[in-house]
Amino acid sequence: MDAFVYGTLREPDRARKVVGHADFGPDARLIGLRRVEARYPTLAPGCGTDGRVLRLRDGDLEAIDAYEGVGQGLYVRVRVPDGDGGLWTYVGDPAALDAEVAWPGDGSFRTRVERYVDRHDVRVER
Repeated sequence: MDAFVYGTLREPDRARKVVGHADFGPDARLIGLRRVEARYPTLAPGCGTDGRVLRLRDGDLEAIDAYEGVGQGLYVRVRVPDGDGGLWTYVGDPAALDAEVAWPGDGSFRTRVERYVDRHDVRVER
């Protein structure tokens, strides 16, 4: 599964530093989540945001997880539909990034994001 990237990983030089290549697919739009500027860019419920599809190879997810601070609780990796099996994307925890974003519902941050994606027709269009 590939990844929808909307921040610094859209830049070929940054992608090469993180995963060792810049193998991009088409430009894409993530419908249902908007980009929010914070300490690092993140996503929030909203109309949409533009980005790119980064084609993933073995080991790339682990490298991106480390870059995005998944293990430190900065971001969560979630699957978003795209009409072809889905794409991964990363959503930053507003509390960790000092972002003024509210995710509806109860439960962990990951649970609230996944629930929102499932219930609100969030999807990637290429």
